[in-house]
Amino acid sequence: MNARTTLEIIAPTVEEAIAQGLAQLGLTADAVRVEVLDAGSKGLFGFGKPQVRVRLTVNAPEEGKTVEAEPAVPEVESKPVVQTPAEPAAFDESDSAPENDPVLDQAEAVVSKLLHLMGLEAQVAAHYGDTDRDDRRYINVDVRGNDLSVLIGRRSETLNAFQFLASLIIGKKTEQFVQLVVDVEGYRARREKQLIQMAKRMADQVAKNGRKQTLEPMPSAERRIIHLALRDHPAVTTESTGEEPYRKVVIYPKEG
Repeated sequence: MNARTTLEIIAPTVEEAIAQGLAQLGLTADAVRVEVLDAGSKGLFGFGKPQVRVRLTVNAPEEGKTVEAEPAVPEVESKPVVQTPAEPAAFDESDSAPENDPVLDQAEAVVSKLLHLMGLEAQVAAHYGDTDRDDRRYINVDVRGNDLSVLIGRRSETLNAFQFLASLIIGKKTEQFVQLVVDVEGYRARREKQLIQMAKRMADQVAKNGRKQTLEPMPSAERRIIHLALRDHPAVTTESTGEEPYRKVVIYPKEG
């Protein structure tokens, strides 16, 4: 293991910074504590690409331990005012997933623990969602509670970073790749509805005037919503262009 105990990383997104830091330390997500020092600022006079600054601190080993302990969920530091933490909520048996599914149980436990460490009071329920192109099923984790806007952040940056960290930990514990989607008070569902409405409106404009339309930069999950919404459109087609975190969807008129 790397001898360093702390490491600060500057990258375009929190997810990239965490991934780079873990790679440099040679550690997994459950062996560090993550602190977002700067959520993203542009260069001089507002020009240049936004950058975030993240500090990874290696968890100190417990004294007197001679046997390797079960990996602990990393501490996640949060600056906003916190509430009294709540115990993890039980899985909602009304969901379509089978009872006592070990992967779903692990997803609930990890997300609940992270929320607890952030001092946030919330209820957590996990269920299986759609299947991606590689036949991997998404795990949807719904978080419900009061005053959880701090978990979403500006343009969902905090929520995306939380989701990325949780997926790393769940993947480590279950020893498999996990397609995780964390939603807070139905935020992603509302955002998906807005994106679909916007995509159809822009597609109608493209079909009418025959000129392509370029949408604002979006994370991959939101671009996927646009592509799926217009997949069967008779007059337009879509394509993602650019580099992260400025990758965007372009809507083109179909030829012929």
